[in-house]
Amino acid sequence: MTTFKKVVGKLHLWLGLSSGLVVFIVSLTGAIFTFQDEIRDATQDWRKVEVPAQPTEFLLPSRLQAITKTNHPELKPAFFMYMGPDRSTVLYTTDKQGEYFATALNPYTGQELAHLDLHRDFFSIIQDLHMYLLLPEEIGGEVVGVAVLVFVVMLITGIVLWWPKRKTDRKRSFTIKWGARWRRVNYDLHSVLGFYAATIALLLALTGLMMSYEWVLKSVYFVSNAGHDYPAEKTPPTVDTLQAVTATPIPVADFYYQQIRRSSPAAKMIFLGLPASPKQPVYNIAYERALYYYHRDEYYFHPVSGQLLKAIPHESKSNGQKLADVNYDLHTGQVLGLGGKILAFLGSLVSASLPVTGFLMWWGRRKKPKKQRGREVAVAV
Repeated sequence: MTTFKKVVGKLHLWLGLSSGLVVFIVSLTGAIFTFQDEIRDATQDWRKVEVPAQPTEFLLPSRLQAITKTNHPELKPAFFMYMGPDRSTVLYTTDKQGEYFATALNPYTGQELAHLDLHRDFFSIIQDLHMYLLLPEEIGGEVVGVAVLVFVVMLITGIVLWWPKRKTDRKRSFTIKWGARWRRVNYDLHSVLGFYAATIALLLALTGLMMSYEWVLKSVYFVSNAGHDYPAEKTPPTVDTLQAVTATPIPVADFYYQQIRRSSPAAKMIFLGLPASPKQPVYNIAYERALYYYHRDEYYFHPVSGQLLKAIPHESKSNGQKLADVNYDLHTGQVLGLGGKILAFLGSLVSASLPVTGFLMWWGRRKKPKKQRGREVAVAV
């Protein structure tokens, strides 16, 4: 073995041992979360509603908010998700401790269909585990981010170690010898499956890093735009607190909603923010498709007057911003529909297996005589 490969092998080994547990948790929870919408639709009947035979508009946010306030007076409204014409509308609220709740309502009748404590919701817990390991966000997010960065290095060094030196070795390197001893099968599961899943795993890792680190997102934005910057699409407007304004004649959330419906009539899903402070603009998003987050028109409104401060239609965005918008759909695979989700699921599952098979390889080598151990490649995770 060359000195270069020995160094790469040691780096691969110790980085893998140090980050393996976090990579396993993040990958496994990612695999589970991939099909969360499909599983929720199959197990939570309140997510779907019957569309009226006669064309009927959705109830305005103020009406849905009043119904929720009557049923749950202790909770403070945070934002709405109008999920689509055949889906319930969800009002997210918080309690005094800052814990989130979700109230699903029929957007045509206002009937409350479900009320969830998101602190106890299975997929909310899986998401928190995936992103923060159930730790405080500042700590957990950093631990996960560093582990994913290490995982990217692991994928690259793993390919270097796997790459066959001779053409005659390539067929053996691409197949798993199921009839061999368990150590050989474990080695093949680690190296062969790792090679096949490397591209998908790398894509999942990089899109995850775009969510974790601003510098990664900015770098992708910079490269995608060939070095050009478009500050107008990235900078939110400010609220002039010195200017006297007149409050809207109707509830301000209704005012936002009606303007969005006029400006983005084809939108199937709407994120409707609510004023949090008279000094901050209210951010809203209109999505072209329900449960897809790529094609989006963005709006900023005045928190008191309801005036439209800024609109960023999807068509006007730069390539870098469009890539940032599609990042979540890339990360979950849903940008390619069901096939993409299956690929993301399998890639996440293989990624979760790599720390396990890598650890077993390292542990097995420790149990062997020194002479035999010295002849093997030091590879883990």
